[in-house]
Amino acid sequence: MSFDVLALISAVALLGPLVAGRQSWHLPVVLGELLAGLVIGTSGFRWLDPGDPELTFFATIGFALVMFVAGTHVPITNAAVRPALLTGAARAAVVGVVAAAAGFGIAAVFGTEHGALYAVLIASSSALVVLPLVDSIGLTGTSVLQTLAQVAVADIACIVALPLVINPSQAAHAAMGTAAVAGSATLIYVLLKVSDKRGWLHRLHKESKHRSFALELRVNLVLLFALSALATRTQVSVMLAGFALGLAIAAVGEPRRLAKQLFSITEGFFGPLFFVWLGASLNLRELGGDRSLMLLGVTLGVAAVIAHCVTRLLGQPLPLAVLASAQLGVPVAAATIGTQSDMLRPGEAAALILGALITIGFTTVAGTVAARRGSGTPPSGNVNAAPADS
Repeated sequence: MSFDVLALISAVALLGPLVAGRQSWHLPVVLGELLAGLVIGTSGFRWLDPGDPELTFFATIGFALVMFVAGTHVPITNAAVRPALLTGAARAAVVGVVAAAAGFGIAAVFGTEHGALYAVLIASSSALVVLPLVDSIGLTGTSVLQTLAQVAVADIACIVALPLVINPSQAAHAAMGTAAVAGSATLIYVLLKVSDKRGWLHRLHKESKHRSFALELRVNLVLLFALSALATRTQVSVMLAGFALGLAIAAVGEPRRLAKQLFSITEGFFGPLFFVWLGASLNLRELGGDRSLMLLGVTLGVAAVIAHCVTRLLGQPLPLAVLASAQLGVPVAAATIGTQSDMLRPGEAAALILGALITIGFTTVAGTVAARRGSGTPPSGNVNAAPADS
């Protein structure tokens, strides 16, 4: 890898903000970054070699950071969401049951052995997509809070389940690695909570701000890289390490200064690099050459939307049910892990991403419909706002 490659990636990644620039469309930035990777990678002009070990390592760092930020976006400490948690969890469980039937049915129809994986994908939601969308269009109310709780529960459950189902023959080993990472993240949470109560985090924050040391960012990167090292040694994806640490930070309370620093380092460089690399890794030539794979992607996306719409029977407004079907982190993780470990057949990773993009399309329309029906009013506060600096 060279500065030429980094310059190319940084330049094409600007397609992300260009695609997301029209606010009325509510498209995620990563969509343009994935498209940019497709153009310059394996599916397009092949200007970028996604197999470069150094580039792959940088992309892995980006993956860990993206999942870290996704974890911090889960509104664990938001008092308004807690009363809705039981309803949200029940709806997520119902979707999970429907997704299991759909996942194994799709696997049988398409002749694959990835029924459990498809079930997790169909059941998943993405807080990283839904929370900013809800904030941007000003959706509020009890039904919205219940939907946010549902998305948070599904996000956490599916990210934990993914390492266990993507390679069933190694499920026991993956379970041990998952337990080790989750246990370590819990220990980090306890230590941070104690430090917060004793005022150590406040003093660290104050000194860092006064001296411009960025100590909070440095400490959190140490924790992220240490947890990622544990994950790789136990053969678990850094996806889980990043997300688990993000949840720990969210549970303690993420300072606004740290949120801004993480946003800068992730969204400014490592996140775009990861998504461009992922797009470059996908081979749409294989997808286009095999209609069954394209149909698989469409089927997975539509199945996810239908599975989430079942909660309409439990009283959830249909637009919010569709909104909860948005996928991003879990399909991206599945495609990344599957590509790196050769657990997916050629073109199947691209099919998973296609399914995720279909759900985002439905989610975009659903958000607009929800806002027009009057369920969106000027929000009293960001559902995921970080604490103000002191």
